Amino acid sequence: MIYSFCKSNTQYYEHCGKDISIKLIEHDLRVAPPEIPMEQKYYIGFFDEGLLVAVIDLIAGYPNNNSVFIGFFMMNKELQGAGIGSKIISEMLNYLKKLGFEKCQLGIDKTNPQSNYFWRKNGFEVIREAMQEEGTILVAEKQF
Repeated sequence: MIYSFCKSNTQYYEHCGKDISIKLIEHDLRVAPPEIPMEQKYYIGFFDEGLLVAVIDLIAGYPNNNSVFIGFFMMNKELQGAGIGSKIISEMLNYLKKLGFEKCQLGIDKTNPQSNYFWRKNGFEVIREAMQEEGTILVAEKQF
């Protein structure tokens, strides 16, 4: 289900320079920073009447104990632009704030204007640039 969901949304993979595959999805489900136990990693699907609306990969307590890190967020291609993604992010961040977290960080592919616009619209501010194999990542943060 996740593979077909991601495969239908090619724009993300075009920007990050990766070919979508089941192997890539399986890797993403299990990858976390070396010092982070898998119990702190969550890969969550959001459904509406059986339809997968969005997926998010987040790590609690990273890069520090009062933070969460979003490693991946993707909306159903057919539902993009309707405000649903912003609502999901807003409600999730409110919930994380209630749990005691103070901020959220994520990486934005510098070449992806759609992603850059979405995260800035949702209150994230770029705090630095980081070079990775795939290119330049904008590290963005939102304080709660």
